[in-house]
Amino acid sequence: MIASGAHDPWLQQQLGVVAFQQRWPWIGGDLQTLRDTLRPVRLPIETGGRVLVDVPALASGAADAGQLLALHDQPEGDPKGLVLLLHGLGGSSSREGLRRMGLALQAGGFAVLRLNLRGADPGRHLAGGTYAARCNSDLLPVIRRARDLAAGRPLLGAGLSLGGTMLLNACLAEPGVLDGLFCASSPLDLAACSASIERPRNRIYQRWLLQRLLRQTLADPFGVSDLEQRQLSGAAAPRTIRAFDSAVTAPRWGFCDVEAYYREASPLQHLIAAPDRLPPTLLLQALDDPWVPAASAKTLQAALNEGGSIRQTFTRRGGHNGFHGRGGCWGDQLALRWLQSIVER
Repeated sequence: MIASGAHDPWLQQQLGVVAFQQRWPWIGGDLQTLRDTLRPVRLPIETGGRVLVDVPALASGAADAGQLLALHDQPEGDPKGLVLLLHGLGGSSSREGLRRMGLALQAGGFAVLRLNLRGADPGRHLAGGTYAARCNSDLLPVIRRARDLAAGRPLLGAGLSLGGTMLLNACLAEPGVLDGLFCASSPLDLAACSASIERPRNRIYQRWLLQRLLRQTLADPFGVSDLEQRQLSGAAAPRTIRAFDSAVTAPRWGFCDVEAYYREASPLQHLIAAPDRLPPTLLLQALDDPWVPAASAKTLQAALNEGGSIRQTFTRRGGHNGFHGRGGCWGDQLALRWLQSIVER
C-alpha cells in the first residue's frame, strides 16, 4: 500500500494519527533536524539490561570477531512484542532521538532492544571496526538473538536514518527475519544522500558528522591500520562523507571501491526489484529533509504496486529525523501506532 502527501487520510482512519504539524519555534527543515541538539531531551536514568551478541570477523579482515552491546528495555506488564531499534550515522543507544522513541514504544506496551552498532559507544571496546549501511554479518546475528528474546511474540524493527537502511538490507537478505518494520528518514540511495550532504548549504552538518566518524574510528581500542591512520589524520583527513566511505567503510566491508559500496548497499534498486521480500513496512520521509533527498523515496513510490507490503508517508515538513510537533515527536507516535497495527492484525 502506498500513501503520499502531508495529509494522508489513511494515517487518521487506520492508525488514528493526525497529520503532522511542526511546532514553534522548530520551523523548517533545519530547525526540525537540530532540535535535539539545540535543546536536549530530558530523559530518565538508563535502566536497560545489557545484552551481548557475538559477531564474526569482517570478511575483509579489517576487524576480528567481537561482540555488540544492546540494551533491553521492558514495558510494564506483558509485552506485545519486541522492537529492535537502530540508531543512525554517528549515533548510539544513548542518543536522545533513539531513547525517546524507545520510551514511546515501551509506554505503548513493547519491549525494546536498542542496539549499539559496531564502533558505537558504549560498546566501542567490544568490537573493532565500524559499521556500514549494509552490515548483515553483524545485524543478522543480532536479529536472531532478538527473536529468542521475543519468546514467541512478534519481532519488529525500527530504524532512524541509516539504521533503517541497515534493517531494510537485512530484510532483503533474509525475508521473514522481522514481522514488521518502521523507517524514519532512511537513505535509499547512498550516492544521492552523500551528494546531498556535500551541498554548500550543508557544510556545517558534514563537518559535524565527519568529526564524529573520525573520532569514533580513531578511538578504536583494537587499533587502525597504518594506511587508515595516514588517510584519516592531518592534512590527508577526509573532508566529505564520500571520502571517508572511500577510505574506511568500503574497504572494511569488502567493497572494491566507494562506488560499489554505494551501489550495492543502497536498498532502492532491490526494493524495486523485489518489494515482497519485506514484511509490512512503513517508510517516513519529510520533503524538506536537508540530508536525505526525498527523490529516492518518490522513485520507489512510483515503482511499487498498490497493495504490497511497503507503505510510504511523506510530510511537507519535519527535517531529518525531526517531526517535532504538538505534544512531542510525531514520528515516535507514528512508529508506535504502525507497529501496534501490525501486532493487532
